Amino acid sequence: MTTIVAVKKNGFGVIAADTLTIWGNTKESAEHIANPSKIVRAGDNFFGLTGSSANPHVMTHWLASLKRLPSLGTADAIFDLLLEFHSSLKDRYFIREYDDERDQFESSRFNFVLVNPYGVFSVTSLRAVTEYKKFTSIGSGCDYALGAMQAVYDDPSLSAAEIASIGIKVAVEFDDGSGFPMELQEVSLK
Repeated sequence: MTTIVAVKKNGFGVIAADTLTIWGNTKESAEHIANPSKIVRAGDNFFGLTGSSANPHVMTHWLASLKRLPSLGTADAIFDLLLEFHSSLKDRYFIREYDDERDQFESSRFNFVLVNPYGVFSVTSLRAVTEYKKFTSIGSGCDYALGAMQAVYDDPSLSAAEIASIGIKVAVEFDDGSGFPMELQEVSLK
Protein backbone atom coordinates (compact mmCIF):
# COMPACT_ATOMS: atom_id res chain seq x y z
CA MET A 1 0.00 0.00 0.00
CA THR A 2 1.48 3.28 -1.09
CA THR A 3 1.19 6.13 -3.52
CA ILE A 4 3.95 7.17 -5.91
CA VAL A 5 3.48 10.07 -8.35
CA ALA A 6 5.68 11.46 -11.12
CA VAL A 7 5.22 14.73 -12.98
CA LYS A 8 6.95 16.31 -15.97
CA LYS A 9 6.44 20.05 -16.53
CA ASN A 10 8.37 23.15 -17.57
CA GLY A 11 11.73 21.39 -17.85
CA PHE A 12 11.53 19.49 -14.56
CA GLY A 13 10.76 15.91 -13.59
CA VAL A 14 9.49 15.21 -10.08
CA ILE A 15 8.84 12.03 -8.16
CA ALA A 16 7.01 12.00 -4.84
CA ALA A 17 5.84 9.27 -2.47
CA ASP A 18 4.08 8.79 0.80
CA THR A 19 6.03 7.08 3.63
CA LEU A 20 3.46 4.88 5.37
CA THR A 21 4.32 1.22 5.96
CA ILE A 22 1.58 -1.33 6.55
CA TRP A 23 2.08 -4.80 8.05
CA GLY A 24 -1.27 -6.59 7.99
CA ASN A 25 -3.54 -4.41 10.12
CA THR A 26 -0.67 -2.39 11.59
CA LYS A 27 0.21 1.03 10.19
CA GLU A 28 3.69 2.41 10.89
CA SER A 29 4.41 6.01 9.97
CA ALA A 30 7.75 7.69 9.45
CA GLU A 31 7.45 8.82 13.07
CA HIS A 32 8.21 5.21 14.05
CA ILE A 33 10.38 3.96 11.17
CA ALA A 34 13.87 5.31 10.55
CA ASN A 35 13.98 4.22 6.89
CA PRO A 36 10.50 4.84 5.41
CA SER A 37 11.68 5.89 1.93
CA LYS A 38 10.06 4.31 -1.12
CA ILE A 39 12.33 6.20 -3.52
CA VAL A 40 15.70 4.74 -4.50
CA ARG A 41 18.33 6.96 -6.10
CA ALA A 42 20.97 5.74 -8.53
CA GLY A 43 22.90 8.64 -10.03
CA ASP A 44 20.32 10.95 -11.56
CA ASN A 45 17.66 8.21 -11.65
CA PHE A 46 14.91 8.04 -9.03
CA PHE A 47 12.94 4.79 -8.70
CA GLY A 48 9.63 4.96 -6.78
CA LEU A 49 8.68 1.46 -5.65
CA THR A 50 5.40 -0.05 -4.54
CA GLY A 51 4.87 -3.47 -2.97
CA SER A 52 6.93 -5.17 -0.30
CA SER A 53 8.99 -3.04 2.06
CA ALA A 54 11.92 -5.25 0.95
CA ASN A 55 11.70 -3.85 -2.59
CA PRO A 56 13.77 -0.71 -1.95
CA HIS A 57 16.47 -2.87 -0.30
CA VAL A 58 16.56 -5.27 -3.24
CA MET A 59 16.64 -2.45 -5.82
CA THR A 60 19.36 -0.53 -3.94
CA HIS A 61 21.46 -3.68 -3.51
CA TRP A 62 21.08 -4.73 -7.13
CA LEU A 63 21.81 -1.27 -8.58
CA ALA A 64 24.93 -1.02 -6.39
CA SER A 65 26.15 -4.36 -7.78
CA LEU A 66 26.18 -3.07 -11.37
CA LYS A 67 29.59 -2.13 -12.72
CA ARG A 68 28.01 0.81 -14.51
CA LEU A 69 24.40 1.95 -14.68
CA PRO A 70 23.48 2.35 -18.35
CA SER A 71 21.72 5.44 -19.63
CA LEU A 72 18.00 4.99 -19.01
CA GLY A 73 16.83 7.55 -21.55
CA THR A 74 14.38 5.40 -23.52
CA ALA A 75 11.77 2.74 -22.88
CA ASP A 76 13.96 0.26 -24.79
CA ALA A 77 17.01 0.98 -22.62
CA ILE A 78 14.92 0.54 -19.47
CA PHE A 79 13.50 -2.72 -20.83
CA ASP A 80 17.03 -4.04 -21.45
CA LEU A 81 17.92 -3.29 -17.84
CA LEU A 82 14.72 -5.00 -16.65
CA LEU A 83 15.71 -8.25 -18.36
CA GLU A 84 18.93 -8.29 -16.35
CA PHE A 85 17.05 -7.29 -13.20
CA HIS A 86 14.49 -10.09 -13.59
CA SER A 87 17.23 -12.67 -13.94
CA SER A 88 18.87 -11.41 -10.75
CA LEU A 89 15.55 -11.39 -8.89
CA LYS A 90 15.24 -15.10 -9.58
CA ASP A 91 18.89 -16.09 -9.05
CA ARG A 92 20.10 -13.74 -6.30
CA TYR A 93 16.98 -12.61 -4.46
CA PHE A 94 14.85 -15.78 -4.64
CA ILE A 95 11.69 -14.10 -5.88
CA ARG A 96 8.50 -16.12 -5.95
CA GLU A 97 6.89 -15.34 -9.26
CA TYR A 98 3.29 -16.42 -8.43
CA ASP A 99 2.50 -16.31 -12.11
CA ASP A 100 -1.06 -16.26 -13.27
CA GLU A 101 -1.51 -18.84 -15.99
CA ARG A 102 -3.15 -16.15 -18.12
CA ASP A 103 0.04 -14.03 -18.14
CA GLN A 104 2.32 -14.51 -21.11
CA PHE A 105 5.47 -13.78 -19.10
CA GLU A 106 6.91 -14.46 -15.65
CA SER A 107 6.24 -11.67 -13.20
CA SER A 108 9.08 -9.72 -11.62
CA ARG A 109 6.62 -8.67 -8.90
CA PHE A 110 8.05 -5.15 -9.09
CA ASN A 111 6.07 -2.09 -10.16
CA PHE A 112 7.80 1.24 -10.13
CA VAL A 113 8.01 4.73 -11.54
CA LEU A 114 11.32 6.07 -12.82
CA VAL A 115 12.11 9.77 -13.10
CA ASN A 116 15.40 10.92 -14.60
CA PRO A 117 16.64 13.73 -16.86
CA TYR A 118 15.09 11.92 -19.84
CA GLY A 119 11.56 11.86 -18.48
CA VAL A 120 8.91 9.98 -16.55
CA PHE A 121 8.47 6.23 -17.01
CA SER A 122 6.44 3.49 -15.35
CA VAL A 123 7.33 -0.20 -15.23
CA THR A 124 4.94 -3.06 -14.56
CA SER A 125 5.73 -6.44 -13.06
CA LEU A 126 5.61 -7.98 -16.56
CA ARG A 127 8.29 -5.50 -17.67
CA ALA A 128 6.07 -3.22 -19.75
CA VAL A 129 7.69 0.23 -19.90
CA THR A 130 5.57 3.32 -20.57
CA GLU A 131 6.90 6.85 -21.04
CA TYR A 132 4.58 9.67 -19.95
CA LYS A 133 4.19 13.15 -21.42
CA LYS A 134 2.73 14.78 -18.28
CA PHE A 135 2.28 12.62 -15.17
CA THR A 136 1.50 9.19 -13.75
CA SER A 137 0.86 7.47 -10.44
CA ILE A 138 1.02 3.93 -9.08
CA GLY A 139 -0.01 2.29 -5.84
CA SER A 140 -3.16 2.03 -3.76
CA GLY A 141 -3.84 5.77 -3.88
CA CYS A 142 -3.09 6.24 -7.58
CA ASP A 143 -6.68 6.86 -8.66
CA TYR A 144 -6.99 9.79 -6.26
CA ALA A 145 -3.57 11.17 -7.21
CA LEU A 146 -4.26 10.91 -10.95
CA GLY A 147 -7.58 12.72 -10.61
CA ALA A 148 -6.07 15.49 -8.52
CA MET A 149 -3.12 15.99 -10.86
CA GLN A 150 -5.40 15.99 -13.93
CA ALA A 151 -7.52 18.70 -12.34
CA VAL A 152 -4.59 21.06 -11.73
CA TYR A 153 -1.94 20.17 -14.33
CA ASP A 154 -2.84 22.92 -16.83
CA ASP A 155 -2.68 25.69 -14.21
CA PRO A 156 0.33 27.71 -15.44
CA SER A 157 1.10 28.93 -11.93
CA LEU A 158 1.82 25.39 -10.64
CA SER A 159 5.21 23.73 -10.90
CA ALA A 160 5.85 20.01 -11.35
CA ALA A 161 6.72 19.78 -7.63
CA GLU A 162 3.49 21.51 -6.61
CA ILE A 163 1.40 19.21 -8.83
CA ALA A 164 3.13 16.12 -7.43
CA SER A 165 2.53 17.39 -3.90
CA ILE A 166 -1.16 17.86 -4.64
CA GLY A 167 -1.35 14.30 -5.97
CA ILE A 168 0.19 12.86 -2.80
CA LYS A 169 -1.89 15.10 -0.49
CA VAL A 170 -5.15 14.00 -2.10
CA ALA A 171 -4.12 10.32 -2.05
CA VAL A 172 -3.22 10.53 1.65
CA GLU A 173 -6.54 12.21 2.38
CA PHE A 174 -8.64 9.47 0.75
CA ASP A 175 -6.53 6.28 0.59
CA ASP A 176 -6.12 4.33 3.84
CA GLY A 177 -2.88 2.79 2.52
CA SER A 178 -1.03 6.11 2.17
CA GLY A 179 0.29 8.48 4.82
CA PHE A 180 2.49 11.49 5.53
CA PRO A 181 5.15 12.72 5.53
CA MET A 182 5.73 12.94 1.82
CA GLU A 183 9.14 12.69 0.17
CA LEU A 184 9.89 14.47 -3.11
CA GLN A 185 12.83 14.55 -5.54
CA GLU A 186 13.27 16.83 -8.55
CA VAL A 187 15.53 16.67 -11.62
CA SER A 188 16.14 19.00 -14.54
CA LEU A 189 15.04 17.46 -17.83
CA LYS A 190 17.27 17.36 -20.92
